[in-house]
Amino acid sequence: MTAEATVERRAPAPEPRDPVGTFMRALGELMVTAGAVVLLFVVYELYVTDLLTGRAQDEVTQELRDEWGGQAATPPAEPADVPVGEAFAFLHIPRLGDQFPRAVVQGTGQEELATGPGHYVDTAMPGQPGNVGIAGHRVGRGSPFLDLDDLRPGDPIVMETANAWYEYRVLGDPSSGDLSVAIDGVPGRRIVAPEEIGVIAPVPGQPGAAPAASYLTLTTCHPKFSAQERLIIHAIQVGTPLARAEYPAGPPSLAEAVSD
Repeated sequence: MTAEATVERRAPAPEPRDPVGTFMRALGELMVTAGAVVLLFVVYELYVTDLLTGRAQDEVTQELRDEWGGQAATPPAEPADVPVGEAFAFLHIPRLGDQFPRAVVQGTGQEELATGPGHYVDTAMPGQPGNVGIAGHRVGRGSPFLDLDDLRPGDPIVMETANAWYEYRVLGDPSSGDLSVAIDGVPGRRIVAPEEIGVIAPVPGQPGAAPAASYLTLTTCHPKFSAQERLIIHAIQVGTPLARAEYPAGPPSLAEAVSD
């Protein structure tokens, strides 16, 4: 037997480990996984929640229309004490399109806002003196107030209840388009911190003041894709309420052409 044949075959020596490379590979895999999770979350927030809220909104809309239809012969009194989570009115904003109308539910918790715009329970109801406060998501959960910043001074906003139509006009200066112009101390638009609840006071921005008019305030997150601040739109009621029995299609302002 040759010497070469007796030489023990040995496995090649392992290469030295590279801890830096191992760490970077692990970090890369972790970042890819985290990115996928974030992407899935964004898809869920932007699209899945819109679909879910759309279905919920369709359901409460149909339920409310059916309820009102069944009461056509004997219209009920305007709601004064609505249970949280129950729909009681429709919000129409012509500038946001004829497909915009949303059923408004009582309450502004996450469960209520997952259905559509929600009414601040401690604010006035349509037709009452004071300030009707309504909150809505800007992105996700149906995104009802996505384009709220498109509103201009003088734009109509209409609240439809079981018995009547209430028309409001966005405050500000229609001639210049300046929403910051205040009428009796109330501007058409403002940006505030989330904790600034004075915007839904009976006189918006003036807690403790007695209202001499009826206001409507819409609130949503600002800027888009952020909850850092709140976008506030103030409107004031104009004219007298129109009975739904006499004006089934609503006030003329619902067909009003709006332009920049």
